[in-house]
Amino acid sequence: ICVERSLEMVVGLLGILKAGAAYLPLDPAYPAERLAYMLSDAAPVALLTQSALAETLDSHLPTVVLDARSPSALDGA
Repeated sequence: ICVERSLEMVVGLLGILKAGAAYLPLDPAYPAERLAYMLSDAAPVALLTQSALAETLDSHLPTVVLDARSPSALDGA
């Protein structure tokens, strides 16, 4: 999980723990090289992040953007 300290971070961590999974906390303030090394070394199966950080992370992992609006939320459903 690579997010700023926020409500999205709490939601992401609770979701990870509720699913019985483990997480690797990635601080967005780390240099890009450090984040890339940590991602390649840990080999996670997915990345949880925020929309502002998604472009800065050079990752080929399936990415869940925690603050993205879903189409159903925009439709009022």
